[in-house]
Amino acid sequence: MSSIDFNQFVKYSKAGPRYTSYPTALEFSDQFSYESYIRYLENSTESLSLYVHLPFCRSACYFCGCNVVFTSKQENLDRYVEYLKKEIDILAQHLDTTREVIQFHFGGGTPTYYSAASLDEIVGYIKSKFTHWSPNAEMSCEIDPRYFNEEQMQVFAKHGFNRISFGVQDLDEKVQKEIHRLQPLSLTQKAVELARKYGIGSINVDFIYGLPYQTLESFKKSLELSMTLDPDRVAVFNYAHVPWLMKTMRKFDETTLPTPQVKLQILQHTIEFFETHGYKMVGMDHFAKPNDELFLAIDKGELHRNFQGYTTKGGANLIGIGLTSIGEGLRYYAQNSKDMSEYEALIDSGKLPFVRGVELSDDDYVRKAVIMELMANFSIDIRRIEKEHTIVFRDYFAHALTELQEFMEAQLVTVDENKLSLSPTGTLLIRNIAMPFDAYMQKYQGSKKSFSKTV
Repeated sequence: MSSIDFNQFVKYSKAGPRYTSYPTALEFSDQFSYESYIRYLENSTESLSLYVHLPFCRSACYFCGCNVVFTSKQENLDRYVEYLKKEIDILAQHLDTTREVIQFHFGGGTPTYYSAASLDEIVGYIKSKFTHWSPNAEMSCEIDPRYFNEEQMQVFAKHGFNRISFGVQDLDEKVQKEIHRLQPLSLTQKAVELARKYGIGSINVDFIYGLPYQTLESFKKSLELSMTLDPDRVAVFNYAHVPWLMKTMRKFDETTLPTPQVKLQILQHTIEFFETHGYKMVGMDHFAKPNDELFLAIDKGELHRNFQGYTTKGGANLIGIGLTSIGEGLRYYAQNSKDMSEYEALIDSGKLPFVRGVELSDDDYVRKAVIMELMANFSIDIRRIEKEHTIVFRDYFAHALTELQEFMEAQLVTVDENKLSLSPTGTLLIRNIAMPFDAYMQKYQGSKKSFSKTV
C-alpha cells in the first residue's frame, strides 16, 4: 500500500452507511406490510439461513451499538426462551421448514449469558422444527470470553457448531477500563483453547479501532498480542460513535477519541500487519488466512455481505428470529420489534413480531447488487451486472460515475469497459466510494446524525 497523505485523506471523513444492507435500515418502515412479509415467507424457495438474537447482557460495554437488554434476573432469560419457541411455532405455519438450512448464527447481546442447558434447549427446539440441515451448514456463535464455560462448549459441539467469534475489541488495559470491558488476554486465550479443544476449526476475533485513548502505538501492541490467539479470521471494525442513538456512548469524553488522521494510520498499519502475518484482506474490515473459505467464495463470486458481516452463504433466505432481528430475502428486508413488551404482545396475538422493513424496487435490486459486490470484492464486474440486470452500466450509473471522478483522478478508482476497481489505498475509503451508487444518500446530505463517520 502506498504511503498516504493522512491530512489530505481527512476530507473524506463524513457520515455514511456501512452497507450491511441496501437499502439501509433508515429506509425500513411500516409501509412494508405484515401481509407482504408473510407472502414472501410462504412463496420463497431458497435455502435458509437462521439468525437468533439473544439480547441479554449483564452490564454495558460503552462502545456497543447492538440492541441489548441489561438484566441480572434469570426469569427474564427463561421467559424469553418460551417466546422464542412461540415465535418459531408461528414461523413454521408460514414457512416451509423442510427447506435446507445452510447457516445458523447466535448473536446478541451475550448469547453465552445463557446456561448450557438453555442454549441446548433453544438449538434443540429449532432443530425439531427445521428438519433439513446441510451437512456443511455453517453453525456459529458470538462469544464474550468473560461468559464462556466448558458445558456451553459441549452443547455447541453436540449440535455441530464449527465457527466461533470472540469479542476482544482492544487489549490495552486503559482502553478496556474506559469502554467498561476489562478482559485480560489470558482470559481470551483460555476461551480460544477451549474452542480448539472441541474441534472448532474456524475462530474469529473482533477488534475495534477508534475507541477512547487508542493510539497507533497502543493498537500496534494489541495486534502483536492478538497473534498469540492464532485466529483463522480477524474482524477490525471502525468504531461507530453515535451518541444520539446509544446513551452509553455519551459516557466517553470525545476529546479522548483518536482523530480521523490517527484512525487512518491505525487502519493502514492493521492492513499491513495482517498481510505480513499471512492473512489477506476480505472486504472492508475482515482478514483471513489464505486457505479460508472466504477466498474460495470471492473466486466464485459468492462472497456475501449481510447484518452478520461477510459470509460464504450468499443467496440464502435469512430468517431473523428474536427481538430486533433482521431477515433478508431476495427482494425484502424485515425487522422484528425492538421493544420487549411489543415483541411479546405480537407473539401472544398469534403473529410474528415483525414491525417494519422494506420491499426492494427494481432500482434497489440493481443498486444492491452493485454496492454489495463492491463491499465484498473492492471491484464491480460491469459486464456481469449488465447481463444479469439488462442495463448499460455507464448510462444507468452516469451520475455515480460523475461523483466518482475525484476518486479516479486521485487514482483510487479505475474504470474500464469490463471492471470498476479500487486501488489498495482506495479500499480505505470503500464506504465513500460505495455511496455514489446509493440513490437514498441525497436526502441525508448535511445530516450529521444519520450514520457514523466513514473515516
